[in-house]
Amino acid sequence: MNELRCSLLVIGGGPGGYVCASRAARLGVDTILVEGQRVGGTCLNIGCIPSKALIHAAELYHNAVQQAGTGMQGITVSAPRLDFGQTQEWKTGVVDKLCNGVAGLLERSGVKTLKGWARFRDGKTVEVESETGPVLVRADNVVIATGSVPVELPGLPFGGRILDSTAALALPQPPRRLAVIGAGYIGLELGTALAKLGSEVTMIEAGPNILPQYDDKLTRPAKRRLEALGIALRLNTKSTGWDDATGVLTLQGEDGEERLEADAVLVTVGRRPATDGLGLGELNLRLNGPFIEVDDRCHTSMRGVFAIGDVTPGPMLAHRAMAQGEIVADVVAGHANAWDKACVPAVCFTDPEIATVGLLPSEVPEGVATKVSEFSFRANGRALTLDAAEGFVRIVARESDHVILGIQATGPGVSELVSGFALAIETGLRVEDVAGTIHAHPTLGEALQEAALATASMANHG
Repeated sequence: MNELRCSLLVIGGGPGGYVCASRAARLGVDTILVEGQRVGGTCLNIGCIPSKALIHAAELYHNAVQQAGTGMQGITVSAPRLDFGQTQEWKTGVVDKLCNGVAGLLERSGVKTLKGWARFRDGKTVEVESETGPVLVRADNVVIATGSVPVELPGLPFGGRILDSTAALALPQPPRRLAVIGAGYIGLELGTALAKLGSEVTMIEAGPNILPQYDDKLTRPAKRRLEALGIALRLNTKSTGWDDATGVLTLQGEDGEERLEADAVLVTVGRRPATDGLGLGELNLRLNGPFIEVDDRCHTSMRGVFAIGDVTPGPMLAHRAMAQGEIVADVVAGHANAWDKACVPAVCFTDPEIATVGLLPSEVPEGVATKVSEFSFRANGRALTLDAAEGFVRIVARESDHVILGIQATGPGVSELVSGFALAIETGLRVEDVAGTIHAHPTLGEALQEAALATASMANHG
C-alpha cells in the first residue's frame, strides 16, 4: 500500500474543505485534500450554484411567457420556446467554470489533491480508496469536512420518480406534475423554479407554515407568490404512501386522506451529516446527535482532529463552512484565530427572496427590550421601477442603546443587500449609524436607511 505523510489532511473538497486546504497551503502547511468526487462539493456541483442558475433561467422563461400573453411594461413578444436541454447545458457550463477554478486554486496553492474515499484507522491515520488503489495517509492534523446529504422519508427511497435535490437539478425535462414534500428553502426554491418552467406543482408541508424558521410576516409575500404562480399548497399534511406503478401519492391532512397523481416527487425534508463509511467509530469524538461537537477553533474532542461545515452543529450554509475553514487553516499554521462571529447571514432564493441576519424579533432573549422598525418596498423608487415592490426591510434594535441585533428583508434582490446587513451587526452599529449614512438613490438599499430612520428619528418616506 502506498503511504503519504503530511501536516494537514482535509477530508472533503467542498467550500469549507477547499478553502481550508488552499489557505493552509499558502500559509506554508504541507496539505493533502481528499475528495471522492469533484472538488467544489455539494454547493458548487449539485446545490447552491446549479440551483441558482436554474432559478435565473426559470425567471427569464416565466417573464417571456408573460410577455407573450398579456405583456409586461408594454412589451409583447411572440410565443417563447423552452429548450431545456440547452438550459441544462448552460447551467452545467457555469458549474464547470467554477469547479475548474477551484481545482486551479488548489494547484496554485500547492495542495496535493487525492481523489478517493477516506476512512479513519485512527486519529492520525486515514486509508483512502483511490482510483489507483488504497493509499495510507498519516497526518499531524485531520479536518473532517464531508458535508451533508439529503434525508430520505420512510417509504420514499430516492431513485426513479422519487427525487432528491440532485436528481431534480439533473432532470432532462420539467415534469408535467410535480409533488414537493417539504416547504423549506430547498423545496420552495426548486418547486417555484419548476413551476415557472411549466410544471404543475403541489407543495406538501407537515407543519402549519412554509419556511417554519421564519415568522409569518416575513414569509407571507412568498406564500402569496406561490398562489399567483398556481402552486397548490398543502399545509399540516403528511405523505403516507406512494404507488410507483400508478404514480399516486397518498396524503393525510386536516380534511382526511387525499390521493395526488404525480409524475415526480421531490423530497426536501432536511439534510444530515455525510459521515457514513468514514470510520468515525475508530475515533473518540464527542457528538451532538449526528453532529460532531467542536470548540471555537473547530477542534473536536480529539487532539489534532478538526471538523467544519455541515458535520458540526449550526446552520448548514457554505459560507459558515468557509469561515470555519479559515479558522482551522490559521490554527494549524500557528496563527491565532477563533470563532467570534456575531452573525451568520442566510438567504432563501424564493420569489421574492428572503434574507436574514442576527435575531428575529421572536429570538430576542427574555428581558431585552427592543425597537422593531420596518420600511416597505412599496415606497421604494427602485423597487417600483423593477415592478417588484412586494416586501420590506426590518431592523431589530436594542431599546436601551439602539444597537442593531437583527435585520430581515424580503423583496427583490435582497440577497445582494445581506452582506451590508451582516456588516452592520458584526461591527456593532447603532440604527443612528445606518440612518446617518447616505444611501444612493434610487436603490433598494435605501429601504435599510429608511427602516433605521424610523427608529432614530423618522422615516423620510414612511
